[in-house]
Amino acid sequence: MTDNDSDTVASFADLQLRQELLDALAGLGYEEPTPIQRAAIPPLLEGRDLVGQAATGTGKTAAFALPILQRITGHGEGVKPKALVLAPTRELAVQVSEAMHRYGHELGTRVLPIYGGQPIGRQLKALERGVDVVIATPGRALDHISRGTLSLGELTMVVLDEADEMLDMGFAEDIEAIFQHIPEERQTMLFSATMPPRISGMVDHYLTDPARIELGRAASAKDEPSTVSQSAYVVPRGHKPAALGRMLDAESPAAAIVFCRTREEVDQLTETLNGRGYRAEPLHGGMNQQQRDRVVERLRSATADLVVATDVAARGLDIEQLTHVVNYNVPSAPEAYVHRIGRVGRAGREGTAITLAEPREHRMLKTIERVTGMKIAVRKLPTIADVKAQRLEQTRAALWESLQDSDGSDGLDRFRAVVEPLAEEFDVMEVALAAVKLAHEADGTITDEEEIPEVTSWPPADGRRGRKDGPGGREPRRGRAVGRGMTRLFVGVGRTAGVRPQDLVGAIAGESRLRGRDIGAIDIADRFSLVDVPEGAADDVIAALKGTTIKGRKATIRRERFQSR
Repeated sequence: MTDNDSDTVASFADLQLRQELLDALAGLGYEEPTPIQRAAIPPLLEGRDLVGQAATGTGKTAAFALPILQRITGHGEGVKPKALVLAPTRELAVQVSEAMHRYGHELGTRVLPIYGGQPIGRQLKALERGVDVVIATPGRALDHISRGTLSLGELTMVVLDEADEMLDMGFAEDIEAIFQHIPEERQTMLFSATMPPRISGMVDHYLTDPARIELGRAASAKDEPSTVSQSAYVVPRGHKPAALGRMLDAESPAAAIVFCRTREEVDQLTETLNGRGYRAEPLHGGMNQQQRDRVVERLRSATADLVVATDVAARGLDIEQLTHVVNYNVPSAPEAYVHRIGRVGRAGREGTAITLAEPREHRMLKTIERVTGMKIAVRKLPTIADVKAQRLEQTRAALWESLQDSDGSDGLDRFRAVVEPLAEEFDVMEVALAAVKLAHEADGTITDEEEIPEVTSWPPADGRRGRKDGPGGREPRRGRAVGRGMTRLFVGVGRTAGVRPQDLVGAIAGESRLRGRDIGAIDIADRFSLVDVPEGAADDVIAALKGTTIKGRKATIRRERFQSR
């Protein structure tokens, strides 16, 4: 099945979802299903197994979450879970859990995430009270199974999310062990960005006559020179409004569209921007056509500086004056990113595309780069000093252009009556400085002095994954230099415990915020291992792995005492 097979599905109501789910989606501002949702939800509601090839950020979480919530009966009853979602990282497990909570709130569905870095006592109490859906990293799920605190005997649905990444992180054996505790009569769903042969092996092993969905990929821009400058800025969620204001101050767009995910976010951000002195207008599906036309006309006539919009509401817009597109969040799919930035790249026009990315969204940003073939430069957010310097430069450039274009009587001569009397009383340089000051301030003053913390845990640009055992199986060289920006951790299990590099990568990436590609060199000795991780994430990794098991053994983890640069 392809996404073309589901073109007749125009709304979530067409998918025959329960009214409680439709109400939840409407309340979240979701206006229509994405291609993966249109294609996957019908066969899943029929109870079929399913294989979905879809990149991160295409809306696949809702594609399996909504059918699970629809098909679970007796919500809030019983103790043992009816559905299990396995995810490769704590980050993804949290995202899926949050989505399940939002969609299933009206149904009273009990959802429990299980991952490292969270007090295990809280997980144990929740499991004792009873849950309907468990979202877990493989290592932590297996840990609870071995403790006897997670029973999978009543499961009717299982999801393998980001299956290729779970295999890359060395979770194949854990997944096999988990499935030994799952009933054979079940519905199984597997989602993966790629389909290498080993994924096909998983499909053959765990799924029965599955429906198959492969999303069409975004058209590659590799062969066409882009006229759009693309960049991203990593910003903590709570500072995004201030960061957006900072970017607008620095860029001074003639006309811009800021894209948000939901109507609610559009309305809130519009109000915030207007409160900061920008002329912003909302544009979303809750407005009638006359209201939409009025907003677009205000942007075209320069009576508004920018429009804050959802994707659906902005469809079909072609505004010649548009200079900037801003993604307030990383778009939900590569196709959406391409479509958005194309609004400032039409007919050979140049433009600027800016994305504000939260630290947890780096995977989606990398997926967009990989699928589209476009390079998105990750830059540091301008400081207040940077913005002030940029404004001064813009003032200087405007004055230079005015001096170049002036032609006597029709240019600057009419202002002599102002300058000459002042020049008799003041130095000409002082007069010029005062004039520049007035011109500069007429373009608006910068009042936002909010400090925006710099994100230091963003993955290193080189994405190195170097790891190896000690040379010739001997003890690792503890005096080996640590790479720039990295810190070495001591892990108190090694070769005699059967530990392999992929076990350490899986444990760290599964329990902390790091991905496998963020982890540096790995050396494994008989009784311990040494792992290089980004310096800013070391404490988080140590806290996340405290009390966890690696290959069935509890391991001491701390900073290595013998580090050289």
